[in-house]
Amino acid sequence: MTNAYTFVDGAAPEVHDAALVVMFTGWIDASGAAGAAMATLETECNAHTIATFDSDTFIDYRARRPTMELRDGVNTKLTWPEIELKLGHDLDGKAVLLLSGPEPDMAWRYFAREVAALGVALGVRRMVALGAYPFASPHTRPARLSVSAPSAELVASLHLQKNSVDVPAGVASVLEHSFHDAGIESLGLWVQVPHYIATMAYPAATVSLLTGLDQYGGVRVDGADPRQETAIQRERLDELVAGNDDHREMVLQLEAVYDSVENHPSSDRQFTDAEIPTGDELAAELEQYLRDQTEG
Repeated sequence: MTNAYTFVDGAAPEVHDAALVVMFTGWIDASGAAGAAMATLETECNAHTIATFDSDTFIDYRARRPTMELRDGVNTKLTWPEIELKLGHDLDGKAVLLLSGPEPDMAWRYFAREVAALGVALGVRRMVALGAYPFASPHTRPARLSVSAPSAELVASLHLQKNSVDVPAGVASVLEHSFHDAGIESLGLWVQVPHYIATMAYPAATVSLLTGLDQYGGVRVDGADPRQETAIQRERLDELVAGNDDHREMVLQLEAVYDSVENHPSSDRQFTDAEIPTGDELAAELEQYLRDQTEG
């Protein structure tokens, strides 16, 4: 018996051969791409909550305060931040478990052990965590995916970018290890978001995550809304870039760097600052452009 979580119906539902998709808010999610991917999964898989994790154990309320609903002076209710496990089914009828909510503020190792044990009990076949980070890449190329996983054999088998870097970890990285130790394949799918778009929505990155989840997690959804939004935004971005010579040159430089990596994936060449423009000016112009579009 555990105090870490509670099943909504009092007992675990019957689940067979499910994929578990993980996405926590409060961690690295450039453009909100991973959050949008999770929202798409929840909607298209008709997911419903089957378990909630104890917020008093895992959430710091001073950092993530509950929302008070005040109506004419009456404190009608409090909405508490919650980590939820949901169950749905993809287009092929396969079970999909979705773990989402605020990233735990404390007791990470305890949380990871409990989630992995729950995954074993529910027959999870693979855990996939979603994330997005800003990168010097052009919007005119596909949003590239990279991978993280504790298993060298699994990483070698995936046709995804492999990075080498020391960075602060999120709880999803802890879950990768807890599931791996429990004998369940686990990985993180990370999408690169053009650095000049990282503070605004970028549906192309969401589409890339959903495509990767299909290929490497066995979860298939339609993703019609983000696909349509991708086409609309691409047209707007191309229009804005075309009207400025400096922006066009910047995108051309980013395309050259991107294509060099794609054509020589094993190269250890380091690019100079001159080859990778900052994109700050274009980012500011994009924000103003999209703000004007919204106000119009």
